[in-house]
Amino acid sequence: MKKIISLLLIYLLTITAIAPVKADLIRGYAEKSDEYRQMKEELFTGKEETLDKNDIINMTVSQVLDSNISIEGDEFFAEVTTDVFGNKGIIIPKGTIAHGKILEKTEAKRLGRPASISLDFDYLVTPDGREIPIEGRMSTKMHPVVQTAKIAAQDVGYTVVGGAVGGFMALNWLGIEAAIASQGYTLAGGAAVGGAIGLGMALIRKGSDVLIAPGDEIRIKVNKSVSLPVYRSEALMQHELFYPGLEVQITSVEHEKDPFGELNTITLTILISNMSDKVFSGLDMALVNDYNAIFRPSVFGDTRILFKQLNPGDKAIGKISFAVDNIHRNFWLTFYDKRTKTPLAKISVDNAYKNVSKKVKKHNEKVRLKNTNFKKEESIFDIE
Repeated sequence: MKKIISLLLIYLLTITAIAPVKADLIRGYAEKSDEYRQMKEELFTGKEETLDKNDIINMTVSQVLDSNISIEGDEFFAEVTTDVFGNKGIIIPKGTIAHGKILEKTEAKRLGRPASISLDFDYLVTPDGREIPIEGRMSTKMHPVVQTAKIAAQDVGYTVVGGAVGGFMALNWLGIEAAIASQGYTLAGGAAVGGAIGLGMALIRKGSDVLIAPGDEIRIKVNKSVSLPVYRSEALMQHELFYPGLEVQITSVEHEKDPFGELNTITLTILISNMSDKVFSGLDMALVNDYNAIFRPSVFGDTRILFKQLNPGDKAIGKISFAVDNIHRNFWLTFYDKRTKTPLAKISVDNAYKNVSKKVKKHNEKVRLKNTNFKKEESIFDIE
């Protein structure tokens, strides 16, 4: 009897101890479910859109991919550089991380045949932490017909240039009298020799190597359709800092090349109304990216706002340019206090870009596309 009573007491104590723990687990699970549901409602519209096969996603790699150094199977990460839209809104936001690997690479060869790199992508990680399986592919390899025609055109160019140089050298060494006396045969002979030299250069010429570096934009073609939720536009807005009385509106964002041909310049068209208690000038402005790197205004752009002083009550409109290390990062136009050098206002360039005209966006895309040859330049006289 005592044994039965003891077992009963142990059972009752065990039930009493477990019940609160179980209740806490259920409560915790319910709370987490509610938080997830709330987060989902804040991020998404509740609608879905399809990322179709053959759609293009613009990205930039996080590390250097070099046809001389990288090997097949190497893994890397890339970052989406522009929002991907469906008919109902954004389905892949800028900043989404992509995982990829080098699928295939070929080395540069004689006869001007260039190196190539083919990249394969298998999943994306969105800023809200979702992992999305995708099938994407990108290659620097040209179609064989296009490549052959391009190489042939280049080789003809070498031969023609060689002939012109040979003819000029014959004229320079033998003189115009010899050319007249020989009825032009000296020129023809010189051109033939020069042409042979040019043809020889074309035959031994090695194609260019491939170099894809951070900041270079690559275009990934989707190989398989996938259904994705549509983001709320307000959920993707960047945080901003405002100073009382200082109103700044960015009306245009242009991507441009600097005087040396590098695509590293962001030119902003801004409207400033200074009703604050501070004095500002262009020298108090900077672009700050999401890595907290600071870029001061460029003297190669429009300098009217750069050297203009804005006293309380003043207004100004104009352009200001910044040379940056990577035009695809997130940026904030930042105003600093003259005395303490602390940020007073931070205006998101990415928020402003969402409202920029389609004409400007099309221009920016065109400029960026012209910059994607991924050639690692070497001298044509480099012979191994």
